[in-house]
Amino acid sequence: MSAPGRTAAGFGRAGFSLGVRFVLLAIVCVALMMLDQRQQHLQRVRQALSVVVYPVRVLVDLPFRTWQSVAVNFTERSALIAENEKLKRERLEAEFRLQRLAALETENERLRQLLDSTERVGLRALVAEILSVDLNPYRQRFDLNRGVTDGVYVGQALLDAQGIVGQVVRVDAFTAEAVLITDADTAVPVSVNRNGLRTIAVGTGDSGRLRLPYLTNSADIKVGDLLVSSGLGGVFPAGYPVGRVVEVRLQPEQSFSEIIAEPASALDRDLEVLLVWNDQPAPAEQKAPPPPPAAKRAGAPASTKLADAH
Repeated sequence: MSAPGRTAAGFGRAGFSLGVRFVLLAIVCVALMMLDQRQQHLQRVRQALSVVVYPVRVLVDLPFRTWQSVAVNFTERSALIAENEKLKRERLEAEFRLQRLAALETENERLRQLLDSTERVGLRALVAEILSVDLNPYRQRFDLNRGVTDGVYVGQALLDAQGIVGQVVRVDAFTAEAVLITDADTAVPVSVNRNGLRTIAVGTGDSGRLRLPYLTNSADIKVGDLLVSSGLGGVFPAGYPVGRVVEVRLQPEQSFSEIIAEPASALDRDLEVLLVWNDQPAPAEQKAPPPPPAAKRAGAPASTKLADAH
């Protein structure tokens, strides 16, 4: 009995060798793949396995995905901040150039038949950020991040996207102090855009109010009139919005009426302003005409020549 048993065991080991088992497993795999392809028998098995394997995949991918997400967020944030700053500056400069449209349309209507009118010289502008604001109700002032190194000078005009803001009153190396047009000590030469009536707008100490104290009761001005800078005095460039009339109160017992205007600029909300250079030459800086030929003799003034002629 022992000999036949050993023979059967040896035959079994020889009949299920490694090669035979590989072939059998290969046949089984091929059969299962064919059945799965045609009848989708293993779909549920794959779904169950995917549920089991998914947490492992998430854990393996988590460090890489976290790092990639952080890097992308920082890159996109920096790019968005830079693009936002660029667009804000471009918008501010574009609105600065376009805000004179109303004044220019009225001016062109009055001067369209004049062929010898002089061209307006373009303005050079620089964006400046507001560093701090004086909270004193009697002082409408703030500090800018531009100074002597940027070419800023005392008396330089400031504008924003809506109109005139104020002017520089003190300049340091890297900063400057500016005063708003609503400061009680500030006055701006203006004209009524509708009819060209010239007057002066003075500050009240309130960032939302301007006064026009020098117009008589018979002056042609009404609520809604746009006030633009007249350019007189050479500080503020001509044709830019200053404010809009919101109240006209006649005072028959006095010579002048009480007129209140609302500033065109967002004086209490501005974060950036434009420093402008008015490149138009002042009358005193214009070149004097050459002297007549009779006065060119050295050392002989005109009075002497007249005396000699007599």
